[in-house]
Amino acid sequence: MTDSLLLRLAGIAEMEFADVTTGYEITQGKLRMYIVDGTFLDVWFSKYLQGRYAYHWERRRMNNTIYRWDNAKHEVWKNVRTFPHHFHNRTDDNVSESFLPSDSDAAIRFVLGFVRDVIYRGRRGEGVG
Repeated sequence: MTDSLLLRLAGIAEMEFADVTTGYEITQGKLRMYIVDGTFLDVWFSKYLQGRYAYHWERRRMNNTIYRWDNAKHEVWKNVRTFPHHFHNRTDDNVSESFLPSDSDAAIRFVLGFVRDVIYRGRRGEGVG
């Protein structure tokens, strides 16, 4: 199930976000999409904890930032209105509510739209988690 889901999401990226992604691989149970700016986006769904996910855009080598939407139940974020769903905005410690859609197809479009906005429009993530 997970690999077929990851393949479907990769297909959405290839078809609808070819200006943002340059390729992908599925390895160790996650989808890694390569981004045009030399960074990557990892998409992971737990095989053991139903509903657990993470969409992680890794940019530390480029400008020391990360963007991540996930639902790990870290008690430190229990005051976030959408807990356990939350958004890491530029750093692991800067967390706010998440507006990520629950449907995985809509979620990948949301995340890749965010990536597109940051790369091509210079948005920095304010208020878009």
